[in-house]
Amino acid sequence: DHAARQSKIDFFDGPGVAMDVQIRFGERLREIRTKKGVSQEALAEQAGLHRTYVSSIERGERNISIVNIAKLAEALEVPIRDFFPLK
Repeated sequence: DHAARQSKIDFFDGPGVAMDVQIRFGERLREIRTKKGVSQEALAEQAGLHRTYVSSIERGERNISIVNIAKLAEALEVPIRDFFPLK
């Protein structure tokens, strides 16, 4: 139904919002990873993910699942909330 789809678009303030979240998440992941001195390859291995996948997350190209967020948090030994700092 067109009206329902339009209300969802309005709610999220357009398609750019999702991409912005992905970019901010990726930037935060890179920040945490580099502060801990961990390479993308080491993080990927520890989290059970592929290095190119971790790289694409950091570039904001992936709509990452909560399961993979949890894997990354565990591998970096940080709480999930650290990926979502308050403004």
